[in-house]
Amino acid sequence: MDYITGKHIPRRTFLRGMGATVALPFLDAMVPAGRRASGSLSPLSQPTRLVCIEEVHGLPGCNDWGASQHLFGPETTGRDFVLSEENSLAPLRDYQEYLTIISNTDCRMAEAFSAPEIGGDHFRSSAVFLTQSHPKQTQGSDIFAGTSMDQLYAQRFGQGTPLPSMQFCIENLDQAGGCTYNYSCVYTDSISWASPTDPLPMIRDPRVAFDMLFGAGSSPEDRAERRATRRSILDWIARDVADAHKQLGAVDRMRMEKYLEDVREIERRIEMVEMQNSSGEERDLPAAPAGVPDSFKEHMEMLYDLQVLALQTDMTRVMSFKLGRDAQGRTFPESGSDRGFHPASHHGNREERIMDFNKICQYRMGVLPYFLEKMKNTMEGDASLLDKTAIIWGSPMGDPNLHNHRRCPLILMGHANGALEGNLHLKTPEGTPMANVLLSLMQGIGHNDMRAFGDSTAEFPLMFPRGRNTSASSQKRL
Repeated sequence: MDYITGKHIPRRTFLRGMGATVALPFLDAMVPAGRRASGSLSPLSQPTRLVCIEEVHGLPGCNDWGASQHLFGPETTGRDFVLSEENSLAPLRDYQEYLTIISNTDCRMAEAFSAPEIGGDHFRSSAVFLTQSHPKQTQGSDIFAGTSMDQLYAQRFGQGTPLPSMQFCIENLDQAGGCTYNYSCVYTDSISWASPTDPLPMIRDPRVAFDMLFGAGSSPEDRAERRATRRSILDWIARDVADAHKQLGAVDRMRMEKYLEDVREIERRIEMVEMQNSSGEERDLPAAPAGVPDSFKEHMEMLYDLQVLALQTDMTRVMSFKLGRDAQGRTFPESGSDRGFHPASHHGNREERIMDFNKICQYRMGVLPYFLEKMKNTMEGDASLLDKTAIIWGSPMGDPNLHNHRRCPLILMGHANGALEGNLHLKTPEGTPMANVLLSLMQGIGHNDMRAFGDSTAEFPLMFPRGRNTSASSQKRL
């Protein structure tokens, strides 16, 4: 075990064996006794994590009729808003104290700037979400967008972690070459850009993410042997686990045992999916890797579990997660709608079709509480990961029926070490760039010197003044 001598163990402690490398979660033993007594376990003494989640195709509440029915923005602004049963965010009601809803922001960098770009909205949008920059129209290698906010954060606050950032996706995004309307597919396939010319690949297969986090074998032969014998990665580090238990108090031992159980559980689930998908039975996703579940919900939950483990162990502090690929036709029968996701988004402004699209959006949103609950129940010192994390969920498209990028949905979750209040609905003035909100968030989580981001025009306050009237008209004057 990589301990250093002294009265505490280092935050970056690993258990190793046969090529496996398992980082430990935060333990009381990692804080010197004197600092612990002085309150160093305060959430403010720990780094803020950043998780960025992109939804494609906007939301039903982003057209005129949907907005009048409050399918996204609640009826009132300020604190103690009410999410109706029909609201796309209704599945998040139990986490209202962690929600900051921002309605009425625009992603105009995703709009067509010239005649040849008209119609290419689906093939620009994802590249705009976290960069708030207009992608260059090209199918060649001269791609150009902007540096995404997750990577700006990783460049400043992620360099001390084993993985400066991790990027995840749900759908197949490995399409090379050109897409429709003369745009390179890389604009559609990634939301994370290390520089304006460097989009980052995204992880779809839970097995790949697991091996990245836990070094499950030092060679392909090691990994093949372990899987063939069905040995757990925990078997390889059993000696280090026993040694660690001797140096930890009772509370830390319980905490570490729970963490190792979580590691084993996600490993077991990956193995079960791989066995099922390698059995020769017909699959719903025949082209997907064996480690990818056919079930959207199961796939989402597995990737969320891996993200929590990565944040819990401080293997990384920065995540991006792409929930779909623009113009996908995947169906979600569990939602109560049998229409494909993209066809349903083109609802023709017909009320019954808008509500059918809303069923799909509520179903997809309904997986997010799984992640929030895991984050809330994962403690680090005297605060939860949800208290210490800023989670962005949004879409660079507003009304998908028109392919427009006005009145785009955006919510912030978590308390971000005090930078976010929660239980708040803020409505921006007409024409406000989404970049204004993202700029203010970046300033609140450590980029104090950032003065502009993307097409921002000003900061947008993310706190609501005490005593302020919560009517919609008063919010417009903010």
